[in-house]
Amino acid sequence: MPSKERNLTLHRSKFSPIFCLCFFVLLSACNTIEVFVENKEIPFQKRYTSFVLVNKELGIQGFADSELDKQVQVELEAQLIASGLVYDAKQPDLVIRYHSNEDLRQRESVNNMNSYPFWGMRMYNPWLFNPMMGNSRPQVTTTKYALLQVIIDVIDPEQDKYLMTLTGVVEVSQPKSKPKITLKVVEKTANTFLQYNSIPIN
Repeated sequence: MPSKERNLTLHRSKFSPIFCLCFFVLLSACNTIEVFVENKEIPFQKRYTSFVLVNKELGIQGFADSELDKQVQVELEAQLIASGLVYDAKQPDLVIRYHSNEDLRQRESVNNMNSYPFWGMRMYNPWLFNPMMGNSRPQVTTTKYALLQVIIDVIDPEQDKYLMTLTGVVEVSQPKSKPKITLKVVEKTANTFLQYNSIPIN
C-alpha cells in the first residue's frame, strides 16, 4: 500500500471513534418533541378553511412570559395561514386557543466509570494493589429540567364541540433555549392538526 494511502487509512481509523462519540453526544442532546391527540368529541366531517385565535381576540395570555406568548401567537397563526387557512374573526370554521403548562423536575444519573473492583488498578498495572478501591462510591449527578407542554384546543363553533386537543411535550434543560424549543413545539403541534385537516372526507 502506498505511504500516502496508508497514512490516510491510519488517520481515519484514529479519528473514527472520536467522530462516533461526538455524533452520539449530539444525538442525545436533541430535544424530542411528542404530540398527543385527545379530547376528540366529534370527528372531522369537512375540511376547515378559516379560523380565529381566541387568545388574540380576547387578549388571553397562554404563557407566563408575555414576550414568549406573543412569539407563540405569531408562530401559530403563521403556521395555519401558510397551510391555506384564512384568519376570520367574524365567522370562522374553527375556534383555536392555546395555553401552556410547565412542570419542574429533576433526574439523577449514576456514573460508575470511577468505580473499580477491589483489586483497583491492578488490571492496568500489576504493581498497584488497593483493596479499599472496592468501596468507592459511584458519582450521582442531579440534573434539573422543565417538562414543557404546549396545549392547543381546536373547536368547531357550529357544534360547540372539540375536534381535538393537541398537547406538544418536550424537555427543556436550558432556560435560554426555551423560546426556540417552544416555537418548534408549536410548529410540530400545529402540523399534527393540519395533517388531520388534510385527510379526505368521505
